[in-house]
Amino acid sequence: MQVYEVGGAVRDSLLGLPVTEKDYVVVGATPDEMLALGFRQVGRDFPVFLHPETNAEHALARTERKTGSGHTAFAVDASAEVTLEDDLRRRDLTINAMARDDDGEIIDPYDGLGDLERRVLRHVSPAFAEDPLRVLRVARFAARFANLGFSIAEPTLELMRAIAESGELQSLSAERVWQETEKALKSDRPRVFFETLRDCGALRVVFPEIDCLFGVPQPAKWHPEVDTGLHTLMAVEQAALSTPDPVVRFAVLVHDLGKGTTPRDTLPRHVGHEKRSVGLIDDLAARLRVPKRYLGLARSVARFHGVALRAAELRPGTLLELLTEIGALRDAGTLEDFITACEADVRGRTGLEQAPYPQADILRRALTAASAVTAEAVGDRSLEGKAFGDALAALRIDAIRIELQRPS
Repeated sequence: MQVYEVGGAVRDSLLGLPVTEKDYVVVGATPDEMLALGFRQVGRDFPVFLHPETNAEHALARTERKTGSGHTAFAVDASAEVTLEDDLRRRDLTINAMARDDDGEIIDPYDGLGDLERRVLRHVSPAFAEDPLRVLRVARFAARFANLGFSIAEPTLELMRAIAESGELQSLSAERVWQETEKALKSDRPRVFFETLRDCGALRVVFPEIDCLFGVPQPAKWHPEVDTGLHTLMAVEQAALSTPDPVVRFAVLVHDLGKGTTPRDTLPRHVGHEKRSVGLIDDLAARLRVPKRYLGLARSVARFHGVALRAAELRPGTLLELLTEIGALRDAGTLEDFITACEADVRGRTGLEQAPYPQADILRRALTAASAVTAEAVGDRSLEGKAFGDALAALRIDAIRIELQRPS
């Protein structure tokens, strides 16, 4: 029995990146031998075991043979005869197909070290094309390592295009698609994930609501970049510069989905796109089973980013309605997330990357004034229900008016 550290831990340590968890492959062992050593088996599709003391994952070396369409249609051989090189050959990218032994020596049969130096994401073997999930994985690695100068090898990109054209992507479960998307949203350059999917033709399959934004014009007066898809990616990039929060980044990604359904005879104007965006967000979220924590902010930004843009023109009552609708009176942090997303929308435009967003100060001052007026401020204790709510709202509107009349 031989145990090797494999995969992302080896790759990231060689890149000088933090290593949060380690995985191991075991060569020359059987499940019974692992259990006899105190390991706990957890793998359903193939033998994976947890170390009795560290809980680190130890998988038996294995090979896979495709038996049908989709991401899970594989026959697995995890016998003791499978070699380390056999196991590494089934992995997606050369930089993920390296191992390290107990002495610290790197085993690198597929030139992962060379591709690390060249900053190239390259597939290990033609078997790459057998697993459609790898299209999303490579796009996610491209986003994660873009700031380090990595790019996708053209032959690998060609295989990704072939997978996208084959229809295999449609076999991916909603959970796996969202899992890769969420990881990409947390990466340094989430924009690159969606650009890569578009480059290989996968975006129209996985995210048709986003893909159809490309080529849709907007008024050049407000959007010098004109193209709605380009604006979306630029806004996502701005969001990534402002916050690591994937919830905010997702809200920016989907804030203009409704523009993809604007009637052609009304372009480049997009009347009513905000409401259409909310409906499309709900459809996308249902299809990909997006966690609920992502949806509140996404709906708010889609529906009200244009209203917030006119904050200086809004009446105090309208400002209170806006703060109420986005939930800021219940949780002040909601307003900060909303502002970050709206600011990314404004700055996600050619030449406006450093544009100020004075609306933020107006919204914050309005919230501070409104929040200072509590239920105890309503003097008439006989009021109930709507009457009480109206009285409280009137006091808050007055407070907002007074605050915004003060010099900032």
